[in-house]
Amino acid sequence: MLTSNDALSNHDEFRKLAQEHMQYSTRLDSLTQKRYLSEDEKLEEVRLKKLKLRLKDQMQTIERQYRQQFHVA
Repeated sequence: MLTSNDALSNHDEFRKLAQEHMQYSTRLDSLTQKRYLSEDEKLEEVRLKKLKLRLKDQMQTIERQYRQQFHVA
């Protein structure tokens, strides 16, 4: 994927998705630090992983469109 230094970092939707992805990652990190998870936390972990994956897919779609539009290698 393109890095935050690329022109795509100015793309509002991409930036919003990346920010959400980072928030989910941070929360997942805090969950994985725990020795034991409650049932609710286990469900949250699964939900966050799915949300992160969905966001990553959306970001990759935007990146692909950007590459096609601006002929970036």
